[in-house]
Amino acid sequence: MSCLYVGPGPTWLALGKTSARYGEQVPTPHYGQPRYRVIAEELRARIESGAIPPGALLPAESALSAEFRAARGTVRQAIAALREAGLVATEHGRGTYTTPRQRERGLDEGSETETQHRQVAADAELAALFAVEVGAALMERQTLTRTNGAVGTVVRTYRLLQTER
Repeated sequence: MSCLYVGPGPTWLALGKTSARYGEQVPTPHYGQPRYRVIAEELRARIESGAIPPGALLPAESALSAEFRAARGTVRQAIAALREAGLVATEHGRGTYTTPRQRERGLDEGSETETQHRQVAADAELAALFAVEVGAALMERQTLTRTNGAVGTVVRTYRLLQTER
């Protein structure tokens, strides 16, 4: 088997299977394992490295499909694998969020994680990010991790409140 480097970024493609029509080797980025596992491992690496912080919303399935050039079903399988591993949680109608990394931080009896939700008014910065008026209602989720009583991390995420129509 030989390898081929394609474009910017760490994309190495294994030249594995041969084309039935032309008899040439065809690049297969997932040679040897299912495609959803490759996607799940890439997302896992991003979560564990902090590129996608705890409590953050994962990109939409359509965005992940475009990024990884994979079918939505494949992306859904990858997200399901991450959910089974306890790295993400999906809320119906809201999306998929990363979960606090309790296992990695080695939380012991002296450590605790606390999550609070509250409604807040958008300040100028949040209003610009969400493209809403200053004062618009947002839901804030704050995840606080303490180790032996000392605060280790505070993660705040925001989302627009769903208005009843």
